[in-house]
Order: sequence, then C-alpha cells, then structure tokens
Amino acid sequence: MTAVANDDANPVTHIMTAVHEGSSAPEFSLPDQDGAMHSLAESRGAWVLLYFYPKDDTPGCTKEACMIRDSFPDFGAIKATVFGVSVDSVESHKKFAEKYGLPFTLLADTRKEAVRAYGVWGKKKMMGREYEGTLRTSFLIDPKGNVAKVYRNVKPEGHAAEVLKDLRAFLAKA
Repeated sequence: MTAVANDDANPVTHIMTAVHEGSSAPEFSLPDQDGAMHSLAESRGAWVLLYFYPKDDTPGCTKEACMIRDSFPDFGAIKATVFGVSVDSVESHKKFAEKYGLPFTLLADTRKEAVRAYGVWGKKKMMGREYEGTLRTSFLIDPKGNVAKVYRNVKPEGHAAEVLKDLRAFLAKA
C-alpha cells in the first residue's frame, strides 16, 4: 500500500509505504526530550512499543501518554522499550514529559522522517477542516526488528492494556 504525502515546506512529493505486520521496521535516529539521539537499532534484542501521536499536551495524546505511564512498570517487567513519537520539538516534548511525569522516551520527528517511513502522516479531518498530520498509530516491534503488530486508529483509552495483553501473548508463544 502506497500513500503520497506533501510537505508544505517542501513541495516535493514523497512516496511512503505503509508498514505492515511481518515487515522489517524502518530504522530511525531521532532526538529525545533531552536532545539525546535514539535509534531503533539500539533496542534490538528487546520488544519495542513505537507509538505515534499527533501533538503534545492535547486531550487524547495526554490520555494515551498517561495510560502508558501508569502501565510503565508492566512494560518494564517485560523489558519492553517504549518510544512515543510526534512531530513536536524537543522542547515541547520536555515540557510534556515533565508536566505528566512520563518515564519513557519521547522522540521529536520535526523533519517528519519517521512518520513518513512508517506511513502515519496523512489526511485528517477536524471540525470540517481537512489537513495533514500524524495518524494515531502504534507498532509493536519484536526483538529482531520486525513488526509483530500494527495498531491503526488507536483509541487512547485502553491502548496500553491492549498492547501489554498482546506482548504477553507473544512472549507465551516464544
């Protein structure tokens, strides 16, 4: 499945392929809320929840982040890494993480490289207005770097519990 995205700052059209279950997870290198760089490769050998969200400190994104925060000890017990990704800045992520005591890593994709690589940048509609933005989507990536599960149109409430349930099921099969 291929989607076309157009960056307002760069009129060149970018082609991106939607990531699906069983495919190799696209690599990235992005700064976190403290400016330190992180890549997917550094998490090889562990399960990774890579969740894309539209905007720091908005109602749905805050609910999703806080539910993951509240379940974070369970992710830790499984030794799973959590990366939250949006196109917000490092500074915005820092404020968001501090305000809500988020214990996991938020990655700043200001150049929209990861959102495009994962196929989660697209048309959205709010209050009758159409615009492009991050589609709330999560990827559960296995220790080998392959996508084990894709969660599209994520509902913030209950998402952390759903991912943990799936993670436990994958671990039970191993």
